[in-house]
Amino acid sequence: MAKFSVVLDACVLYPAPLRDLLMHLAVTDLFKAHWTDQIHEEWINALLRRDGFERVKLERVKALMNKHATDALVTGYEPLIDSLELPDKDDRHVLAAAIRCNADAIVTKNLKDFPSDILKPFSIEAIHPDDFLYYQLELSAPLFCSALKRMRQSLKNPEKTAEELLLILRKQELPQTCLALEKYSEFI
Repeated sequence: MAKFSVVLDACVLYPAPLRDLLMHLAVTDLFKAHWTDQIHEEWINALLRRDGFERVKLERVKALMNKHATDALVTGYEPLIDSLELPDKDDRHVLAAAIRCNADAIVTKNLKDFPSDILKPFSIEAIHPDDFLYYQLELSAPLFCSALKRMRQSLKNPEKTAEELLLILRKQELPQTCLALEKYSEFI
């Protein structure tokens, strides 16, 4: 059976905790994650506009993402961009990438920028990360919790308890997912 395939918009890769969770889940093969170099540039440049971030470190994160998420990098989508219409023309590259890699969905916090009537002919939907993650948890709680536990154990400076990690994730606009995860806290 084919895995559910998604393009991760820059807005869900920008915050480190959400990016970290999505990456830990992506490498489990619970779903197939995709992005482009242009999406990488968006989240990296957004972080560089804030103090305390160095391009070399963010490029390392990008390289690790590309290395560990098999075939995630979408190329060859550029010719599609000009033929697409979206409320924000700067988002057309995301839809073009989704079309190119035959994604089922675009995971984004900016749902209004990807209207369903425009995405429907391409059999693509826009989904909020909270809904997407909740569905992944419902599909395979053991796999999800195992990935979340690995994520928590990778946090060393300082270490986090399961409860502390859930508080961090709740701040990422993931209330539904975090509420559902509370009953699994002993496995995180």
